[in-house]
Amino acid sequence: MAQNRVKKERDSNLELFRIIVMMLIVAHHYLINSGLKELVDSQPLTAQSCFLYTLGMWGKTGINCFVLITGYFMCKSSITLFKFLKLVLQVYFYAVTIGLIFVFTGYTKLDAQNIAYFLFPFNKLNTGFKSAFVVYFLFIPFVNIVVNNISKRQHQALMALCLVVYSVFAKAGFITLNYVAWFMVLHIIASYLRFYASSADGNAKKWGILMSISIVLAIASVMILRTAGIISHKFWFVYDSNSPLAVCTGVTAFMFFKNLKIKPSRFINTVASTTFGVLLIHAHSAAMRKWLWSDTLHNTSFFGTPMGWVHPIVCVLAVFAVCSLIDYLRGRFLEKPLLPKIANLAEQGLKNTKWLNR
Repeated sequence: MAQNRVKKERDSNLELFRIIVMMLIVAHHYLINSGLKELVDSQPLTAQSCFLYTLGMWGKTGINCFVLITGYFMCKSSITLFKFLKLVLQVYFYAVTIGLIFVFTGYTKLDAQNIAYFLFPFNKLNTGFKSAFVVYFLFIPFVNIVVNNISKRQHQALMALCLVVYSVFAKAGFITLNYVAWFMVLHIIASYLRFYASSADGNAKKWGILMSISIVLAIASVMILRTAGIISHKFWFVYDSNSPLAVCTGVTAFMFFKNLKIKPSRFINTVASTTFGVLLIHAHSAAMRKWLWSDTLHNTSFFGTPMGWVHPIVCVLAVFAVCSLIDYLRGRFLEKPLLPKIANLAEQGLKNTKWLNR
């Protein structure tokens, strides 16, 4: 496997989408993880509160988009040891490196909880994006067997069943959402879009209109619920990835960018390759969230001031840019020279095991 790795250049339309999605996730964390949302909730009718709600409401929708992109590309690809090691080692690198930096600087203590996280940074499988994404990655070959061997009608029935169970029933409280299962549902949806999108589905303008309608409805739902005080969590229709408007907005936005015609760009593709690293860095832990949003950027101190309009935009762009640069340097100077050697050693070790040769 290690000897046969031909890197294919991806179209820049979906890679640009990946960048935008991750910026929206960073913006969501800007609002949710800093104590700022509590301030916004206390003054829900101000113009700046509406602005911050609109900016920060897309985190779960962004997760849907990110997984749809992965599913779209991976439904016709195989999971190799190299790809899996690339993903897992990236997670371990940031879990351990950032964790040790916090310990050595005295920001956190080296206690049993931190040691456990260094050794196994895959907690919260039900709702943690990073952990669920890694486990979902392991399921891809088996989900692909299903989606590649059923008819179009069966595929439609499977999507409908999954959406009823994991969206309708889950939102009604009959079952608890599990991100690993939900990511496989998104994979089934993405594979359908890959296999059966007709020429009529290739109209970017049409999908742009549908995306715009979904976005307007999502924003309206937040504003109406916030103003009326009907539901305590004012993001209800986009509250989690299986929420109805989070699904609709994610799918329509994906289809819009899939059909968007832009010139291939090495810069866009390079930046897009760092987006998972951006997530791993800025959402590393509770300590990172406190250090970044509260102690360093002081999000709450700008609320209600003229800078409250500028600070969110500047911080989101800056956090994305810095984290992207860090991950690019990690990939360029650590992953690129070391990962092929590690993968080759792992492959040789597996070939020598009796289990693999059965």
